[in-house]
Amino acid sequence: MTEPQTAAVTPKAKPKPVATSASAFEMPKFEMPKMEVPAAFREVAEKGVAQAKEHYEKMKSAAEDATEMLEETYATASKGCSDYGLKLVETAKANSNAAFDLFGELLTAKSYSEVVELYTAYVRAQFDTVSAQAKELADHAQKVATETVEPIKESFTSAFSKAA
Repeated sequence: MTEPQTAAVTPKAKPKPVATSASAFEMPKFEMPKMEVPAAFREVAEKGVAQAKEHYEKMKSAAEDATEMLEETYATASKGCSDYGLKLVETAKANSNAAFDLFGELLTAKSYSEVVELYTAYVRAQFDTVSAQAKELADHAQKVATETVEPIKESFTSAFSKAA
């Protein structure tokens, strides 16, 4: 009989640990040469930084002003549109009530000539009423538009005068 062959046992090599410390990913450190920056160059750089800060502050202020102006404009436009819608509802209600009043009067009319007379009077009165309502709505729309656009116009005017 043959004996079973045994495989040679070789020890397994341990894997090398992976460098995970922060030092493996840091930039190599180079020594900066020691040199004196000329005073003129330093002065120009300082002036540049000061001007950049000044321009940043101006831009920041302008952006804040623009944001505030847009918020006010939106609030004005929103309120104006809401008021305009309420006026439309009031107008529709008044016109509907006038039509129902006419209908009630027509039901109590005793003759065809009275129907024609009532209807003619209603049409004349409604023509005057609708004309007045249209003028009132147009005036309100003009007022809302002016109140909405005026702050924008003033803002642009002041922005351009500051820039000049």
